[in-house]
Amino acid sequence: LVAADLQRPNAVTQLTLLAQSIGVPIHAPEPGNGSGNPVAVAKSGIELSKSKLFNVVIVDTAGRLGIDEELMQQASEIKRAVSPDEVLFVVDAMIGQDAVRTAKAFEEGVGFDAVVLTKLDGDAKGGAALSIAETTKKPILFASAGEKLTDFDYFYPDRMASRILGLGDIATLAEQAKRAIDGDTAKRLEEKFVAGEEFTLEDFLEQIQAMKKMGSMSKILGLLPGANSAAMRKQIDSLDDDELIRTQAIVQSMTPTERKNPKILNGSRRSRIAKGSGRTVTEVNNLVDRFSAAQKMMKQMRGGNFSGGMGLPPAMATGMPSLGSPVNKVPPKKKSRSGNPAKRAIEEGR
Repeated sequence: LVAADLQRPNAVTQLTLLAQSIGVPIHAPEPGNGSGNPVAVAKSGIELSKSKLFNVVIVDTAGRLGIDEELMQQASEIKRAVSPDEVLFVVDAMIGQDAVRTAKAFEEGVGFDAVVLTKLDGDAKGGAALSIAETTKKPILFASAGEKLTDFDYFYPDRMASRILGLGDIATLAEQAKRAIDGDTAKRLEEKFVAGEEFTLEDFLEQIQAMKKMGSMSKILGLLPGANSAAMRKQIDSLDDDELIRTQAIVQSMTPTERKNPKILNGSRRSRIAKGSGRTVTEVNNLVDRFSAAQKMMKQMRGGNFSGGMGLPPAMATGMPSLGSPVNKVPPKKKSRSGNPAKRAIEEGR
């Protein structure tokens, strides 16, 4: 990696930390923050890479708007200095139609080969950014929905269209789940499910840990069909991503025996778990209630009678209410009373 973005505050530091976290060499001779010559940095980075026989070099440059002629000229000079095999135009999908104008200006001033979309949340603004491909005749290669490397993936136009139309993106959700859950764990859970063994809090905890690897709850649920609807959007926006952390703390405060058989969780045990996890007894009670619902859902799925939960793992489907909120229980439906006094007397047995 070559840190040639010397404009944005802490851009060099941020890229350095990223390089260290993934074990990739970085060339960052300048601290940045508005000082230094990005053209010289890019050129020296290529020379260093050649001397070390690196086969791939990525030069990170400063972001720029179409109206900034000075930065546009700088980008053109960097391109001439390093003669890249490919130039990727990175655009924030949240700026909507402005992304199209910026892309057009960059294509005319510098030229590029493909597009990378960031902050892609699948709403109308993301859809507007897709017109970049039509305007510039350049393909969109990659897309990112967050700041983690796991949020960065190939761009699939059919999946994006499905999200915009409110049909969800189950294929991407399945791929992310496959990456988050290792093969041995997935096989063991599948065999347990097929054999009819009971779903335990140990399994629940494994699912929670896998979901944390997949990203935020809002990102995961945003891939489901109907995620663009007002009701679903409101529910997704109200989610607390620390919920999984709190839930994990409660389950980890239980003994192995309690996780395998939550029916033994009496009042004193629940009080001990609450103290050990730093949560309240009410939160522990709510988690146990939600877990019981997850067990029932697993039995329904096993019996082929499953009709709820939108195909979510039990940890996700039952993890949406907050821990501090009681589980909603539907009160028994009262029988309607007849408006005719004589008929009502007969109904009431008088």
